[in-house]
Order: sequence, then structure tokens, then C-alpha cells
Amino acid sequence: MKTLKELEEIRQRTLESVNLRKDRKGARVVVGMATCGISAGARPVLMAFVEEIQNRRLLDATVTQTGCIGVCRLEPMVEVYMPGEEKVTYVNMTPEKVKRVVSEHLVNGQVVREFIIGAVEKKD
Repeated sequence: MKTLKELEEIRQRTLESVNLRKDRKGARVVVGMATCGISAGARPVLMAFVEEIQNRRLLDATVTQTGCIGVCRLEPMVEVYMPGEEKVTYVNMTPEKVKRVVSEHLVNGQVVREFIIGAVEKKD
């Protein structure tokens, strides 16, 4: 049995570990986590975003999840919302692509065009 103090310490550590998923004013990353997204690999993508944002100490960035974004064949899909800008939808995401999206888009404000829905749709 844990003491009340030990439980409170566990609670604090847990809250700190999910802190990236609370609402904030900066960038918002939304990962499609419906069955289609999960089966295509969305969970590792979500965790890669959380880890990369945490490693870079991007305190104004939020990582959340949603249900189906609507184009299952392009899963895993990620929507990035930057303050004052249009939503950007990244498709066929992988944990390896996450570092580039965080570095170029979230940090430097440059959309990674070859990963967005418009670029993929033109190739098809």
C-alpha cells in the first residue's frame, strides 16, 4: 500500500509526463487515432511527437489526438495548427518523419511540403 505522500508524488510525475497534451497557446499537433490511424501506425507517431517536443522543450506546443480525419488510405495523418496560419495536414506519417516536421515546421515555421496532403494527392 502506498502512503498518501507517495501517491501524490506519483500523481505529480504522471501529470508532468502528459503535460504536452494540455491546451496551450502555441502550435497544436493533432494525430488521427481512429482504428484506421492506429492500424496504420499512428500510436508511434503520436509518441514520437510527444518525445521530440519534450526533448526540444517546446513549452508552447500541444500534442492531442482525434478520431478519423477522413482519408483512411493516407493514415497516419497529422494536423498541425500554428497560431494565425492555415491548418496543415501531413499524411503517411512515420516516427522518422516527425523530427523533420518538428524541426522545420514547429520550430522554423516552414511546412514540409512533400509530406502534406496536397503533395501526396498530386503524385497519385
